[in-house]
Amino acid sequence: MKDIDLHGLEAASIWVQRWSHLVKPGGTVLDVACGHGRHSRWFYEQNHPVVAVDRAQAAIESIANTIPAGACETVVADIESGPWPFTGRQFDAVVATNYLWRPLIPTLLASLAAGGVLIYETFTQGNETVGKPSRPDFLLRPGELLDICKDLRVVAFEEGFQDESATPLGRPARFIQRIAAVRPPAERVAGASPQTQQIPPRYHLP
Repeated sequence: MKDIDLHGLEAASIWVQRWSHLVKPGGTVLDVACGHGRHSRWFYEQNHPVVAVDRAQAAIESIANTIPAGACETVVADIESGPWPFTGRQFDAVVATNYLWRPLIPTLLASLAAGGVLIYETFTQGNETVGKPSRPDFLLRPGELLDICKDLRVVAFEEGFQDESATPLGRPARFIQRIAAVRPPAERVAGASPQTQQIPPRYHLP
């Protein structure tokens, strides 16, 4: 079935919806390669400030159709070959789906504030047998997100295959990998008392 462009009206990824509660109330969310802003809209509806970045001017402009003016910071930037537009800034969540540019991964991790959440979902090896993307550069290796997040607290991880009946809007079958991981809170990385260190954070499972 041909992919359908809903210009931001498509529902947020079920994975993103499932783990968005890990973002602290009112925390700022960076939506990476945001497209027409389906995840920006989701987090806006959950009362989060949102920063959305994409290289496509038309996609960024379309976000105004679903999010009120001023409610979302929008940035047009080529984050693969151009400078990172958020140098010196950190966010309470970094969200990326259906996107992989490995040289950018360290920058995304560095953009997480203490206690910040990485919610990531994209295609993995095997997808070349069912469709696109099919280039190895755009497909995660088995367990790669676990390696990427080795210094974070992994709350949830999945890797597997979805047939067409399980994909949004009957999109083609796909091989996917996804993770929700949290950077340790500041007191756990900068000399808190032993008593404080013994109190584990509670990452609620849906």
